Amino acid sequence: MECVRTMNEPIRKITILPGKDKSGQSENFEPIDIEIGQSIAIVGNTGAGKSQLLYDIERLAQKDTKSSRLFLVNDKKPGKEIRFNPKRKLIASLSQSMHFLTDISVEDFLKLHLEARGKEQNPKIIAEVINQANQITGEAISATMNLLNLSGGQSRALMIADVAIISDSPIILIDELENAGIKKEKAVEILIKKNKIILIVTHDPSLALSTNKRLIIKNGGIVNVLDTTKQEHDIAHYLNWIESHNLKIRDKIRMGMEIKDVAIDCKKTKSGY
Repeated sequence: MECVRTMNEPIRKITILPGKDKSGQSENFEPIDIEIGQSIAIVGNTGAGKSQLLYDIERLAQKDTKSSRLFLVNDKKPGKEIRFNPKRKLIASLSQSMHFLTDISVEDFLKLHLEARGKEQNPKIIAEVINQANQITGEAISATMNLLNLSGGQSRALMIADVAIISDSPIILIDELENAGIKKEKAVEILIKKNKIILIVTHDPSLALSTNKRLIIKNGGIVNVLDTTKQEHDIAHYLNWIESHNLKIRDKIRMGMEIKDVAIDCKKTKSGY
């Protein structure tokens, strides 16, 4: 099979080929194609092997990890330059816990990232990143805020917007987005609009049912691949709608407001519940 050493063409898809589970048994699934603009949920019990799959994807494994899985990029094997050179890296990862350790402003951080990516210092790009981040988090971020003063949710929202707009990485790995206290559905929507491939480890039903496919992990192996149905998408929308009301009530509580009435009119949901 042809090996691609450098990416001179846009990423169209990645493909997962079977390896083995923790017991050494071969995985039994057809090659899994994941195309740009798609989101994939990785689900399973704690300890099932979800983190190993993330590790395999991040390395674009070539049968050289514990799982012996093999990954293709645009139907070709990725070369070492693409897999291991940080400047050529195709994959960006967002971990569960994300806090900045740099004592600079949000604006200066984004300027540094633009410089590192060899991009023009354009104030409009910085403003767009902050605007998109503020659509994800209920706690507003400003350009002058110090990174050290951002909450976990603000930090995660800023990095999602940064990855969507400034980063060139076409493949995004997200570990348990539900723990960040942000608007999950909006976060995924922003990344999808930028033609990213998104893989999310999650225990959250609304997030899992919002994706295009679910990879089911047991005993370290992929045991099933489920395409999300329209009904499941509708259920996800309903669950996200309920959660949006929870977030609004949370914000009112944080501001010291009294909660007098919570009127929920299900007819307002697009799903018709």
